[in-house]
Order: sequence, then structure tokens, then C-alpha cells
Amino acid sequence: MKIAMISYSGSGKSTLARFLGKCYQVPVLHLDCVHWLPGWKEREGKEEQVLVEQFMDANDSWVIDGNYTKLSYQRRMKEADRIIFLNFNRFTCLYRAWKRLMRYQGEARESMTEGCTEKLDLEFIWWILYKGRTRKYRKRYQAVRKQYPEKVTVIRSQRQLDAFMARICHLLAMSRS
Repeated sequence: MKIAMISYSGSGKSTLARFLGKCYQVPVLHLDCVHWLPGWKEREGKEEQVLVEQFMDANDSWVIDGNYTKLSYQRRMKEADRIIFLNFNRFTCLYRAWKRLMRYQGEARESMTEGCTEKLDLEFIWWILYKGRTRKYRKRYQAVRKQYPEKVTVIRSQRQLDAFMARICHLLAMSRS
């Protein structure tokens, strides 16, 4: 099983990716860990690309969490058996980012590079509310949905997310019994 997680910042990609990795017992790659070095320094692009390619080449099954179009985006979408797009509204994403800050304040979350303590500054708030939701980003998500309609799952609310997770648990429990 290969699963690509895409969505807006703060939607819960990393949390769902960890859940799916555990359910399917497959490795999870958080692209934030690839992109960021300690102290919120960006990793050099070629090195990032090599790390993602090595992960994909080394694993028959995986969950990859993140957008990062420069990091084998087309390959991830093509090879994925399922593409999950968490399409939550901007205010839900901001609230989730705030909750994440409250939970991890002063430390790095498990889906982030050690040394990148959780933050919610004005630049990130602006990204969540506006900059990360421009026409360019919306069109990219629409293009994936159009190109791979048979494997894209769009989740728009917490209720849909809960139902999706319950369905996965139920299906896996039935397959193991």
C-alpha cells in the first residue's frame, strides 16, 4: 500500500499519516523532516530530493505526508495507490495549528525535525489563511483530483475524517480475522 497525503497546512496530514502507517504497518515519511534542518533551516534542494527518492526506492509500501512539489511530487502521485486530500477550511486549519502549538509548545512534534520547536508566528498564520490557499495551490489539488479520480479521497470535515479512520480500522480488522 502506497499512500500520498496532501492538503493545506494545519489540516492534520501528519497525524493521519502516522495513523495509516501504524494501521498498514508501513514506513511513514514526513516531508517536513526532509525539508527542515534543526533551527528551522532549509535543507539544500538536491539533498532533499535524494532523501525522498531513496525512501521511495527502498520501500514497496509507504505513507508520505506533505505537499513539497519539488520532492518527487509527480512520482508520489503516480505511484500512490491512494491519495488523501484533507480539504478543511482555513479556519479549521488555523485552529488545528493552534491546538498543535498548545500541545507541543517548546518542543518539536514527532513529524518535524528535532530542533524545530513548534511555532505559530504571523508568517505561518498568513500562510494558513491566505498564502497557502492561492489559486495556484487550489489548481494543483484540482489537477491531482482530475488526473487520478479513482484513487483520490477528499475529506472535508472532522466527521468525514472520523468515518474514514473507523472504516480503515474495520476493514483491517475484518481482513485479519
